Amino acid sequence: MEEEGVKEAGEKPRGAQTVDKAGWIKKSSGGLLGFWKDRYLLLCQAQLLVYENEDDQKCVETVELGSYEKCQDLRALLKRKHRFILLRSPGNKFGMNALLLSAWFGHLRILQILVNSGAKIHCKSKDGLTLLHCAAQKGHVPVLAFIMEDLEDVALDHVDKMGRTAFHRAAEHGQLDALDFLVGSGCDHSVKDKEGNTALHLAAGRGHMAVLQRLVDIGLDLEEQNVEGLTALHAAAGGTHPDCVRLLLRAGSTVNALTQKNLSCLHYAALSGSEDVSRVLIHAGGCTNVADHQGASPLHLAVMHNFPALVQLLINSDSDLNAMDNRQQTPLHLAAEHAWQDIAEMLLIAGVDLNLRDKQGKTALAVAARSNHVSLVDMIIKADRFYKWEKDHLSCRDLSDPSGKSLSFKQDHRQETQHLRSVLWRLASRHLQPREWKKLAYSWDFTEAHVYAIEQQWTGTRSYQEHGHRMLLIWLHGVSTAGENPSKALFEGLVTIGRRDLAENIRKKANAAPSAPRRCTAM
Repeated sequence: MEEEGVKEAGEKPRGAQTVDKAGWIKKSSGGLLGFWKDRYLLLCQAQLLVYENEDDQKCVETVELGSYEKCQDLRALLKRKHRFILLRSPGNKFGMNALLLSAWFGHLRILQILVNSGAKIHCKSKDGLTLLHCAAQKGHVPVLAFIMEDLEDVALDHVDKMGRTAFHRAAEHGQLDALDFLVGSGCDHSVKDKEGNTALHLAAGRGHMAVLQRLVDIGLDLEEQNVEGLTALHAAAGGTHPDCVRLLLRAGSTVNALTQKNLSCLHYAALSGSEDVSRVLIHAGGCTNVADHQGASPLHLAVMHNFPALVQLLINSDSDLNAMDNRQQTPLHLAAEHAWQDIAEMLLIAGVDLNLRDKQGKTALAVAARSNHVSLVDMIIKADRFYKWEKDHLSCRDLSDPSGKSLSFKQDHRQETQHLRSVLWRLASRHLQPREWKKLAYSWDFTEAHVYAIEQQWTGTRSYQEHGHRMLLIWLHGVSTAGENPSKALFEGLVTIGRRDLAENIRKKANAAPSAPRRCTAM
C-alpha cells in the first residue's frame, strides 16, 4: 500500500539504496530524491522533521505522514530543495529502528525493502524486542512468515529482557493467529519468563479466551507455578476474568491452589473485588477460610479494600466472621479501623462476636472509638445491646425475616420517629445535668465500655449534651426494635434517676402532636 502511494506521486526512487546500522535508508543518487546527497528516509509510519541543514538542531517544521497515504504532502516538501529532510519514528526513544518499526506496524513491503538494502536483521530494541517479538505481539502473520522463511539464523525462542519469547508475546496480547503460526514453526511451549510465567499465565491474566483455550488444547501444564507460586488460575482470578476462570476450572485447574505466600485464587479475587470470579470459585469448591501469610482470609481482604457486595457474598458463603489475622484483628476490627459503615453493618447483622480483642487488647468498639468514628461507635453499641436483648428473650428476631434485612444499626431517619427524636434532643440539650445522662445509661443496661466509647468523642464543658443525645438515640433504637413503648420507658428511666418532675414534663411533650420538623433533630 505504501509503495503504491509513492508510485502515484511519481516519486519512486531509482538508483542505489544503502542502509546504515540503525536501519535508516540512505538515498545517495537517482530519481526525484536524487538531488539530495546523504539524505535519510524512514519508510514507516513516522514524523517528518524538516531542518535547514544536516547539522542544524532546530526543527523548523513537523509533518505527520501517517502510513505514507499523504504522499502529496511529502511531494510538496521534497520540492523544497533548500531544506534537509529527516523522518524519525515517534518510538525511537525505545530503540525501535526502521526495521523493527516495519515489523511492529506490519509493513511487510517496507521490511523487505530494508532487508534487501542490507539492513541488519538481528537488531533489538532497548527492551530486547526482536523482529519476531514485534510481529508476534501485533499479530502480523505475513511478517512472521517472511522472517521465518526468508531470513537466516532467526532464533525462534529468543528472549527479550523480561525473558519472554515471541510465543509469550503473542499469548500475552491475544494474537491467536500469530500464536498458531509460532506453534506450527516449532516454538517451545513450556518456556518461562524471568518471573516464571508461562504463556498460560500471560493469556489468563489478560483475559484472552481464544488464546487460553488453544494453550489448554496444546497441553500446557495447568498447575505450573511462577516464581511467586501463582498458577494460571490465580492470574485469571486476579485479572477479574470469570470466563477464563471457568475455562481453567473445566480443564482441571486446582481451585484451592496456594502461592508461596499462601494466597488462594479466592484471595486474588477478593483483592480485585470481583464478585463474579469469587462466585465461580466458591461454586467450584473454593475455600472461603484459607489464611494467607499474614493470617488474612478472603473476607479480611474484601473488608480492607472496601468491597461491600463481595463482603456480603462471602458472608452468605459461610465465611468465618470471627477469623483473626496475625494482628488478631477480625474483619469487624478492619471495618472499624477504616470506618466502612456499610460493611460494618453487614458484619453486625450477620452476628459477629463483639468481644474479641486484637493484639493491643482492643475490641472493635474500642478501635472505632480510638479512631473517632462516631457513627460506627454508635452502630456497634446498638448491635451489642440488640444481641444481648435477643439472647434474653424468646421472641427474638422476626422469624419472617431470617436474613435480617429489616434490621439496621445505622442512624435513624424514619419519619415515624422524628417527633420523639426531637423530644430526646431537647431533653439532652436543655434538661439533663452533666452526669445524669450516664445515670440514665446505666439504668438502661449500658455497659462501662459503651459509656467510655461515647465519651471519647467530643470534649468541652457542654460535651455532655452531645454524649447524652447519642446515648438517647442508641437507647431509642433498642426500645423500638424490642417493640416497647418509648414514652413509657423514658418516663420510668427518668423516675429511676430521681427526675420525676422532668419525667412528667417530657411525657407530655412526647405524647403531644408532632410539630413542624426541627433541623437539629435529624440524627
